[in-house]
Amino acid sequence: MARVWSSLWAPFRRFGTATKRAITSLPWSSGGPTSSAYSEQRALSLIPVFASVRILASSVASLPVQLYRRNGLNREPVSYIPQLLFKPAVVDDLYQWLQKCVISLALRGNAYGLVTQRDDLGFPTMVEWLNPDDVWVDELYPTRPVYYWQGREVPTADIIHIPWIVLPGKVVGLSPMAYFASTIGHGLKATEYGLSWFDNGGTPPATMKNSQKTITPQESEEISNRLSASMRSRKPLVFGSDWDFTALQVSPEESQFVETMRLNASQIAAIYGVPPTKVGGDSGGSMTYANVEQEGIDFVTFTLRPWLVLLEGRLSALMPGREFVKFNVDALLRTSLLDRYNAHGLALAQGWRSRDEIRGLEELPPLPDGQGQTYGPPPAAAPPPSQEA
Repeated sequence: MARVWSSLWAPFRRFGTATKRAITSLPWSSGGPTSSAYSEQRALSLIPVFASVRILASSVASLPVQLYRRNGLNREPVSYIPQLLFKPAVVDDLYQWLQKCVISLALRGNAYGLVTQRDDLGFPTMVEWLNPDDVWVDELYPTRPVYYWQGREVPTADIIHIPWIVLPGKVVGLSPMAYFASTIGHGLKATEYGLSWFDNGGTPPATMKNSQKTITPQESEEISNRLSASMRSRKPLVFGSDWDFTALQVSPEESQFVETMRLNASQIAAIYGVPPTKVGGDSGGSMTYANVEQEGIDFVTFTLRPWLVLLEGRLSALMPGREFVKFNVDALLRTSLLDRYNAHGLALAQGWRSRDEIRGLEELPPLPDGQGQTYGPPPAAAPPPSQEA
């Protein structure tokens, strides 16, 4: 057991020794936020950002993953599950592993993985996702990038780099936290304004003033203190001796607070391609879906598909030979029991799915003796024997 753990953590120990460098050499880290960017922790405190990242990460990670093998123009499902698609990291299962990858992509535009274990043929069986703050990429020669983790060079073969959106001539993907810092900052400031509004009472609900008396500096300071106390306690402010009562009402809608929050949520939803209504934004029209299934199809087509294609390509490159990875999006397109069974019947009758394939979709075991491997409708039953003498 000790030998297994020793081989597993060998890549980490290889970069664990201290390194001395000149102060003008490569930076110790360069994956972190710039001075104009917000940290992912603060950005995630903004509800539209958290909701967008949660929707993407949870939706992708919850999809079943299937391994296929190319055979000419055909693809055949592979019965075994490689370790990378079952237990890809020491602590994480596949769901957590995919979730971390998508979160890193959505917040920082890049996911960096360190290969910690390989099989006998050299293909990765375990990959640990790294904190982007600890990774720096030398892009001087884009076709031969050099990766540094915690200030130490890492062999390119040991790094799995998945960028989201990359400019021509670059290797590192664009960071949403850096490029949209202004949009995220507006949302955070609007949230802070809302908290301040309710904490401090916004404005006093009423004032009492006196127009007959001249206020001294000392009295002015006292009134100012009482004004602040009234704003926090939401009580009327009373001062002077000749009273004139004036009620004050200023709603958040009148200050454009709600509209500002809704616009900011719609902008953040546009960055990630998620439906604005799912993160507190405005749909921008009266479009409605005929049913839940059509809404799911739209979500898979326009929101998830680009992310799935990106991950499928990168994961397939880690598989041996002609094997490749596909996500099963049917898991998101839930239909009624009758509609699903009717679709199975059509697939079986038209001969493009076998009984065992359909039973697999319903999480049922194959039929015995190879009975479920045939295609097309079942053969017609033989007529009963005649009863005539």
